[in-house]
Amino acid sequence: MIPSIRESYRFMDKYHMLAHIKAHSVVVARVARMIARGLQEVNPDISVSKTTVGALLHDIGKTPSLNSGRDHAKIGEQICIENGFDEIAPIVAEHVMLKNYRLNGDDSEKEVVFYADKRVNHDRIVTLKEREDYILKRYGRDQEELCRKIKLNFRLCGQVEEKLFSKLKFSPESLMKMDGAETERFERGLDIPGAH
Repeated sequence: MIPSIRESYRFMDKYHMLAHIKAHSVVVARVARMIARGLQEVNPDISVSKTTVGALLHDIGKTPSLNSGRDHAKIGEQICIENGFDEIAPIVAEHVMLKNYRLNGDDSEKEVVFYADKRVNHDRIVTLKEREDYILKRYGRDQEELCRKIKLNFRLCGQVEEKLFSKLKFSPESLMKMDGAETERFERGLDIPGAH
């Protein structure tokens, strides 16, 4: 089952998503939706609603992880499974790190949400480099092995960017300009079946 946008907001509240995490998730969802809508022109199998809701709920496990120190992506995947969101669970599970990524494989909602999350710092769309620098400073804490893994993950994200945008009619840089129009559409829930 894919919940509606309104149901997704209720789940954010149910799992005590902090306001700044909710704000981040909404911007990630707008970015993911813009990309999914563009990809749908060349790949009708990409689901805009699944991508959007996956992005909205990608950090649903963040608050429960704060006190436990557990992996928020795994917690979020479990929350989705427990609530019957089986189609969303894999997207949430892989939003931090993609598994079994194939550069020449079909585009997927998981890739779009993975990428969109890396383009949003707090509640602002940024470049991959800006986000990488922030993540290294915030979480790397001069731990050489962790910093190496973060850099590898962003290198993968750069490959995902190339793959996705080779099919899109807009560039990664244009996402910031496009977001103004997307904000109003998103908040009204346009183009999302069952959003109202």
